[in-house]
Amino acid sequence: MAGVNQTVHAPLTVKEKIGYGLGDMASNFYMGFFGLFLLYYYTDVFGISPAAAATMLLVTKVVDAISDPAMGLLADRTESRWGKYRPYLLFVAIPYAVLGYLLFLGPDLSANGKLIYAYLTYTLVMLAYTAINVPYSALLAVIHPSAEERTKATQYRFVFASLGTLCIGAFATPLVSFFGGDDEVLGFRLTVVLFAVLSVLIFWVTFATTRERVQQPKNDSSVRQDLKNLMKNVSWIVLVISGILIIVGLIARFSSIVFYMKYYLLDDGAKIFLIFDRTAVFTSCGLIGQLIGALITPALARRFEKHHLVVGMNLLHAALLVICYFIPQGEFFWVVLAHSLGIFTFGVIITLLFSMYTDCAEYGEWQNGKNSAGLVVSASMFSLKFGTAIGGALPGFMLAWYGFVANEVQTELALGGIRTMFNLLPAVFFLLGGFIMIFYRLDRATVASVEQDLRTRRV
Repeated sequence: MAGVNQTVHAPLTVKEKIGYGLGDMASNFYMGFFGLFLLYYYTDVFGISPAAAATMLLVTKVVDAISDPAMGLLADRTESRWGKYRPYLLFVAIPYAVLGYLLFLGPDLSANGKLIYAYLTYTLVMLAYTAINVPYSALLAVIHPSAEERTKATQYRFVFASLGTLCIGAFATPLVSFFGGDDEVLGFRLTVVLFAVLSVLIFWVTFATTRERVQQPKNDSSVRQDLKNLMKNVSWIVLVISGILIIVGLIARFSSIVFYMKYYLLDDGAKIFLIFDRTAVFTSCGLIGQLIGALITPALARRFEKHHLVVGMNLLHAALLVICYFIPQGEFFWVVLAHSLGIFTFGVIITLLFSMYTDCAEYGEWQNGKNSAGLVVSASMFSLKFGTAIGGALPGFMLAWYGFVANEVQTELALGGIRTMFNLLPAVFFLLGGFIMIFYRLDRATVASVEQDLRTRRV
């Protein structure tokens, strides 16, 4: 028994941390692509109106309100020779990749046909994302019994998530141009094929290099009881609300990048550095900032309370967005700098949030004697997807409100709307997300006490 305990509590190996982290790179090959380009693809390439695309992004989230907790409950009750959560990385990877390709297939349909196709494919790919990413996120809760080790794994996760999104930001527009030339539909279609194949291979690497060290008893509680227990976890509720607000702010900005660059900064696709245009340079620099933020998060978390850091970083991000709004149109360098510093703060925020979800999972087990990690972290997926939907939809509604017309010279009113949705709209959501975190209750001392009690119970 002592030898088993030593193995369980031994620090995570570098291979395990890299393997776990790579899973979010695979996820972000798609989610980063969607966040940066989906609204633009729907309006300027596929030919759906901004308001219709925005409505679709919101309406389809009704499915996620059911599918995310349902997937968490299913994963918690899964019993297999590979564990509760790892099997989904093996078996869902290919459907996830295929559905992402279909999203950007771009068939030549009528206006109504295109909208129906968008509803169907987006709903299906989000269901596949749920089926692979709820178990992937829940895996963090059982990868190690120590919060410190889980924070390290989370750091690797968001380093690789940043690298995945960085690859999208740096290479997506050059690849679309390379594969499609003047045919953007073809360019997007073939670019997604490349990232789909990479996603499958990387998810399989994650499956092969990780294990579930914390062995949980079979979950025999009722679904109603699990949900009732979850709603008693106040810090979890705070995380869900704050996470949604933060992701809305981030995606509202990311969804606006292409419009801001194309119509306000007049980026015509000309290369300004090697193969990269202004959009690619701008996005890449910001995501390098996110990478640095994720790298330094464990050091910051050792010095400060996690929720205090989240509050401070949100306030700083909001301030940088307001500053960016007032930077003159021709000052590309200063726009890039303000954006990069803002995304640096997000790198810290998102790394902390996901480690805090697993803290909430352990706190729930300590309270109720039942580990429902899948259900707890399904909220992280819901906050990501719901936040992504709202963040992607709000700019679409704003474009329609301000009279935006795709592929035309924009009016002053429309340009003002693009500036607002790029800067001030996200700032509001980051401020709100930071404010909500004031009510988070799991400090370092509480988490350490919970860990010690659970360690004794699990022996």
